[in-house]
Amino acid sequence: MARVGGRNSWIAVPTGVACAAIVAGLVWLSMPMVPVTVAWAGDMLRNATTPKPEPSPGDTPARRAAAGAALDCRAIYTDALWNEMTWTGRTILDQSYDPPATAVTSLIEVLVPDVRLTCGWTAGDRGNVVSTLAVVASDASDIAEAALRGQGFSCAPGDAGLRCTRAEGDALETHLFRDGLWLCSVESTWHPDDYAARLERGVFG
Repeated sequence: MARVGGRNSWIAVPTGVACAAIVAGLVWLSMPMVPVTVAWAGDMLRNATTPKPEPSPGDTPARRAAAGAALDCRAIYTDALWNEMTWTGRTILDQSYDPPATAVTSLIEVLVPDVRLTCGWTAGDRGNVVSTLAVVASDASDIAEAALRGQGFSCAPGDAGLRCTRAEGDALETHLFRDGLWLCSVESTWHPDDYAARLERGVFG
């Protein structure tokens, strides 16, 4: 077998052994991260493929919220919006009963919402989105419209409820009052495409 010109086995063999040792050392150092990586990948796949609970005919998350039934964040999002939120980078979802994240804090004191669910999404440096679904009094929309217009919101009452929005800097705040419910969404820096309207479809059907 012909030798390759310029190759010195006295150098090649130790170098090969050293490279193999380095690779083995890197593999050994990475072993503790294998379970973490597998768990993270599994969580991402589960979040993205978790089926939305099938409601009974004529049932919607809005009706269940008004009736006092338990809800989770997956129940109020359409499949397309849920997948978009969970697959946007390394998003973190915090489900709670926190009050609406509105900048008009006096509105919370006046309406005294009975919070059914708050879904807070964080996408690292991209920003965050917080949405709250709460039960309020039947006359809440009248009170809210006056308060929100006074804070620079643009409001549009209609058959499908009262909608008020305001964009200020990197924040977009949207309120919907409909059927005795208050759906509030605050987008900070991160603005998923047509988020508020798509969430409304998920809640009210």
